[in-house]
Amino acid sequence: MNPKNLLPILMAALVTLPGLSLRLTGVHLPCAAMALLSGMAILGASCLLLWACDAAQADISQALALAVVALIAVLPEYAVDMYFTWQAGKFPDSDYAFYAIANMTGANRLLIGVAWGVIAFICWVRFRRPVRIEKDRRTELFFLGLATLYAFVVPLKGSLVWYDGLVFLGIYAWYIVVSSRRPCGELEAEGPAELLVMLPKTKRRFATSLLFLFSGLAILANAAPFCEGLIGTGKQFGLNQFLLVQWLAPVASEAPEFIVALVFAWRGQAGMALGSLLSAKLNQWTLLVGMIPGVFALSHGTLQHPLPMGSLQMHEILLTAAQSFLAVALLASLRLTIGGAILLFGLFIGQFILPTLVTANPQLFFGLSPEQIHPVFSTLYFAAAAPIFAHHPGRFLRLADGYRAAAPPTVPAPNLAAIS
Repeated sequence: MNPKNLLPILMAALVTLPGLSLRLTGVHLPCAAMALLSGMAILGASCLLLWACDAAQADISQALALAVVALIAVLPEYAVDMYFTWQAGKFPDSDYAFYAIANMTGANRLLIGVAWGVIAFICWVRFRRPVRIEKDRRTELFFLGLATLYAFVVPLKGSLVWYDGLVFLGIYAWYIVVSSRRPCGELEAEGPAELLVMLPKTKRRFATSLLFLFSGLAILANAAPFCEGLIGTGKQFGLNQFLLVQWLAPVASEAPEFIVALVFAWRGQAGMALGSLLSAKLNQWTLLVGMIPGVFALSHGTLQHPLPMGSLQMHEILLTAAQSFLAVALLASLRLTIGGAILLFGLFIGQFILPTLVTANPQLFFGLSPEQIHPVFSTLYFAAAAPIFAHHPGRFLRLADGYRAAAPPTVPAPNLAAIS
């Protein structure tokens, strides 16, 4: 046990204190300062939550770990998105519904477009080889593909309603049941989590519970000021609030998990790193999306009215689904090459910057409007995936084994990489 592992825990806890103190005292700072301090608090609490999730697996069963720890681990992202969704239900004529879709689609696209690509790039630079994931990851790929296929239904019918949420939640529940039968190895905690795991059983459970409680409260307490601070900052400085929410908000909530994945990739465990990010993508693309219509209905007080969305939001969902479609196609071979990573990153950068360039110089892009860029890139994602499906149909047929290939567990300790 290395006492130095205590320092990151203390630093992460200290980072949360300014945001917590502002929330408890009711002090109001300028929007930019409020967004910064509350965002730092969410970032620090996310680190604590990640370490607590690692350590908790020494004391809970695999099935419980899959169902509960996976949900807790993604609490930061959910807290932000559910705040926007709840406000959308209370104020249906506001822009909060647009912000909820922006945050959800941004978080999903960042994972595939940036995080996956960085892992593949590190593996190629250091070891000159593609990232290879375990055969068990066909489970995640199968359910990600299933959720992606249904996601296309949402823009086709032009609404995200309560029964769509039930489908996404059902896919997630099915995944949990199947994954709970997956064989798993011994728990290998590192860093601050190792410090917690090495404690005596009673002290470990107390410390882990305390971290869960503290980090959860810090995240929930800072979600509202962080969201409102971002929106207010955009209004104050004339920035696009939709883009701030879409690309900046997920950074605070997902940075700790991304950093851990980078460390694993640098140490030569790129398969584990990519596997954890694949699980994170699946959780967001099923559980997060599935919760949005339910939270909106609960806040709005009725199931009769769907979440208000326009053509821009539908294009965002279509683009996110198209990106997931290509990601499943690339990973069906159970490896991600540097070429595939460049393709994902290049398309992500293109859809990220071209709307701004089109606005500034419309004559250079064949008369396209910014609103037409996303449908164009959705088509490009499909065009890139089609040859892969056509030339390697057997890979995708084997993904169907993902829902039945898991065997009963032989070791009680759960596999963190399976639930990330």
